[in-house]
Amino acid sequence: MSTPTTPRRVCIGADHAGFALKEQIKQHLLGKGHEVIDVGTDSQTSCDYPEFAQHLCKKLTSKELGECGLGVLICGTGIGMSMAANKCPGIRAALCTHEFLARMTRRHNNANVLCLGERVTGPGLALAIVDAFLEESFEGGRHQRRVDLMEPATAEACRDGSA
Repeated sequence: MSTPTTPRRVCIGADHAGFALKEQIKQHLLGKGHEVIDVGTDSQTSCDYPEFAQHLCKKLTSKELGECGLGVLICGTGIGMSMAANKCPGIRAALCTHEFLARMTRRHNNANVLCLGERVTGPGLALAIVDAFLEESFEGGRHQRRVDLMEPATAEACRDGSA
């Protein structure tokens, strides 16, 4: 269900290992007419990725941004950002290494945060992945039921009580 990308408000964040790619993606998005909200980092000085993931997730889930809805997080591999973002209620972050994954995670999982790894994804591919993520829309239907099952209230079913 991909459609031509209409301008969106997109939050973007990175740690030091994802800073350079974040800057490239930010310029790419601005060039396509998107509004970009950059939550940092602002340099390649070593920093802690969970802080930037949490900052972006708070922006996405607050009323402050209205219809922002989508974010992009970048670190060295994308794994840490994905793990940190998925701890935040209302966030469905997906690490994508291919355009097909970006399309499917939006279409079937209603992902609202795309995670990328600067050390494992070249800039050309990263930009194509971002475009695919932003162009795709959620199908709903049977997929909505599955997304609902991932919400924190139903996550209790994953606990065995031994913790």
